[in-house]
Amino acid sequence: MTIVGPAIRFATGSAAPVRLTSYARGGGCACKIPPGELEAMVAGLLPPPSPGQAPSASQALGPGQAPSPGQAPGGDEDRLLVGLEDGDDAAVVRTGDGTAVVSTADFFTPVVDDARDWGRIAAANALSDVYAMGGRPLVGLNLLGWPRDVLPAELAGEVLAGALDVARAAGCLVGGGHSIDSPEPLYGMAVTGLVDPDRLLRNDAGRPGVPLTLTKPLGVGILNNRHKRTGEVFAHAVAVMAALNDKASAAALEAGAVCATDVTGFGLLGHLHKLARASGVTAVVDAAAVPVLDGARESLRAGYVSGGTRRNLDWVRPHLDAGRAGEDQLQLLADAQTSGGLLVAGEIPGHPVIGELVPAVAGTTLVIR
Repeated sequence: MTIVGPAIRFATGSAAPVRLTSYARGGGCACKIPPGELEAMVAGLLPPPSPGQAPSASQALGPGQAPSPGQAPGGDEDRLLVGLEDGDDAAVVRTGDGTAVVSTADFFTPVVDDARDWGRIAAANALSDVYAMGGRPLVGLNLLGWPRDVLPAELAGEVLAGALDVARAAGCLVGGGHSIDSPEPLYGMAVTGLVDPDRLLRNDAGRPGVPLTLTKPLGVGILNNRHKRTGEVFAHAVAVMAALNDKASAAALEAGAVCATDVTGFGLLGHLHKLARASGVTAVVDAAAVPVLDGARESLRAGYVSGGTRRNLDWVRPHLDAGRAGEDQLQLLADAQTSGGLLVAGEIPGHPVIGELVPAVAGTTLVIR
């Protein structure tokens, strides 16, 4: 047999489509472990606070507790500039020669049925963690799980080829990796990059009075869920997910930004909650200013909402002043994105300002207006 796009062509000449998304319970970043469960898992890995030091965000015991603005990370403070404390996008380690290493890993189940597109999206998503820290990716390692008795190896080759295309566009080398025989197809990358330690973008550096900019529209999670359930292809959503965040990162640094994160599986509200909590501020979102992909609102009304999106919204509700926003609007803002844009504390030319950071409101990290 030979592979023709996402289909297997047998000797008879008939083509049986391979719907990669049907081999996974979730899809893309919507298959992440829920944020609350994840924080409970890693809480025991954090070092105890120094005498007189407030607990880190991940050690917080209730709503409204957060580290003081500018609080130094725990552990080896001389070398580990960013670690577990605030759930930032990547680890950052000072090398001692005026530079720092950015290290991250990201993988997930198929988000689309086309194997090459899935590889492109997964690579862009993994590279995004480096860009979200203000870094430049140097080398990536493939992370592949494949049900080898169910899906052909040639199809896995298409996934790897798509990822290589995106890595090359990013100027990032790909140096091998690791693979396993797994029940579900999984793909992603471990990526290493470099960053100027004095020009980091981190999620605990937000300050009151700074605008919030979002560099990609929301809605890919909703459209991906519709694609998984119906087979409909949304080329514009694929293009958004496969696009790199390199230019957005460079623009944020050029604008003097010091605080950013990327919007992925925890949705805009989830990632913004983490940013506001880590920075000791409250984030105000202008819902009408948030860009949304064509077809996402209609698909949401038709019921194409992932379980990951619902879990995101449940997680932030205790910290959310929803104002007059309806449930559909909140689900869109909590939509589990895959390879979403950067959320930057600062104004970035060419991208919409969707809100601002304000002084902390007790018990509330998010306000919708």
